[in-house]
Amino acid sequence: MLDAPIADQVTVRPAGRLRGQLGLPGDKSISHRALLLALLANGESRITGAGDGRDVRATAGVASALGARVTRLDGDARTVDYLVVSPGRAALREPAGVLDCQNSGTTFRLVAGILAGLPAFGILDGDESLRRRPMGRIAAPLLAMGAAIAGRADTTLAPFAITGSAQLRAIEHASPVPSAQVKSCVLLAGLAATGRTVVREALPTRDHTERMLRARGVPIHTDVLGDGSAIHEVFGPAAVHPLDERVPGDVSGAAFWLVAAAIHPDADLLIRNVGTNPTRRGIIDLLRRMGADIEERPVGTGADGASGEPIADLVVRSSSLHGIDVDPADVAGAIDEIPILCLAATVASGRSRIRGIGELRHKESDRVAGIVAGLAALGARIRADGDVIEIEGGRALRGAAVASHDDHRLAMTFAIAGLIAEGDTLVGNAGAADVSYPGFFDELERVRA
Repeated sequence: MLDAPIADQVTVRPAGRLRGQLGLPGDKSISHRALLLALLANGESRITGAGDGRDVRATAGVASALGARVTRLDGDARTVDYLVVSPGRAALREPAGVLDCQNSGTTFRLVAGILAGLPAFGILDGDESLRRRPMGRIAAPLLAMGAAIAGRADTTLAPFAITGSAQLRAIEHASPVPSAQVKSCVLLAGLAATGRTVVREALPTRDHTERMLRARGVPIHTDVLGDGSAIHEVFGPAAVHPLDERVPGDVSGAAFWLVAAAIHPDADLLIRNVGTNPTRRGIIDLLRRMGADIEERPVGTGADGASGEPIADLVVRSSSLHGIDVDPADVAGAIDEIPILCLAATVASGRSRIRGIGELRHKESDRVAGIVAGLAALGARIRADGDVIEIEGGRALRGAAVASHDDHRLAMTFAIAGLIAEGDTLVGNAGAADVSYPGFFDELERVRA
């Protein structure tokens, strides 16, 4: 069981067994994009099953401030439906105040791409955590396309003041880090550019933006080359058509339950309607490589196939895990799930080595430092050196006080650890989980009952 209050610190105690069925929050990445593409489209778009965490609410607020009528409809503890009525990109209004992205780097980076293509002035800002995150990687291509941007630290940190243009220059941009947010920012700006805007990635990243733009009538093309790199092209100027979207369950949220059941000695969980996009399902495949007993039952695609997002029910049971080597390409496909994967590796037999984790130092917290400190406090043998984490598995965890650093993924990772650790695990700032998974701790209690 756990003790409240959720907003501050919770105490998680070991679970005798894990059983039950789980619904998930709507996929956060898709929810953001559905709201922003509805903003760009002229007409009415209905979004069903969107995530209702604080990050997605921030995006809904920004869409409203830019001129869309955003109405919250039915929902439950984890999801919400939205009706978005927009005049389309050509008629969006200059925001009257600062656009508050709160803790959401996705909101900040994608909206920057949209603002760059509007003949308007806007200021993007967020909370203290977001103000520490690297934004120069989007400023450089947007400046090259003709937007005017000013920000802190030589335009590398928020807030950003952006004066856009309805006639941007098409560019070719080589992304310095594998980042779907950077790629999406440039592609969204390319909608207002004349000609062919190209983004090159050393490693392919999640492709929700490309799928969703194609479904909305935007000419966009992707090639994955023989060396594993990817080229994305969008041809502008391009109009975005309104489209209804059904958001699948968030595979990043599913990851916590997949690991919980796989590492627990008496577990059998059914996770409903999980998005299994090939560029997002890395955590499922990595856990299977470790020996996890995960059964996948395909159930079709979201939005009647509009964006082509595959969906499946997942059944996961107690498993005997072993250590694996995870390379940078694997990390690029499971960047948000690396903290919970590290927990799985602490229980697995043998050594796990995860390479290419440098980008995790620039998330809501320094996740590398946070996960190493937290799991070490719980008794794991784990160390980080540069962009590599090494874990010697097979050692029993013991309860301890661990800090989430106001990071939702760390808070949930340490809570899952508490289900198998000996004694009490105290998770600091556990309310951070609401950023992406409202009701997470209620679900944790339910499946252990």
